[in-house]
Amino acid sequence: MLETIGLIFIGLGLAFDVFGCIGMVRLPDVYLRLQAGTKCVTLGTCGILFGTFLIMGFSAGGIKALLCMFFIVLTNAVSAHAIARSAHKAGVKMWEGTIVDHYAEDQGEKK
Repeated sequence: MLETIGLIFIGLGLAFDVFGCIGMVRLPDVYLRLQAGTKCVTLGTCGILFGTFLIMGFSAGGIKALLCMFFIVLTNAVSAHAIARSAHKAGVKMWEGTIVDHYAEDQGEKK
């Protein structure tokens, strides 16, 4: 039973990873690509790792999968924020369809 649920989590995780990769290719600027990479790939990879944990149980491999999930959840959001902020400070232009730039507003800049 747990193996079946684990395989379902792995399948959903793979689907989210595929959607994240498609978003990375299709979206127009670095900020939107970071959105796809951070959200979809975090959820997808954590789904795969959780499915692995369900299949392997509380063995060495299962515990490592849980630790990797914890590490990904902590570091992916922080690294995406750092990349987006450094891209903004470096002057990387936003997509022309972008409506608002809250960071520039907070800094007193004009779009």
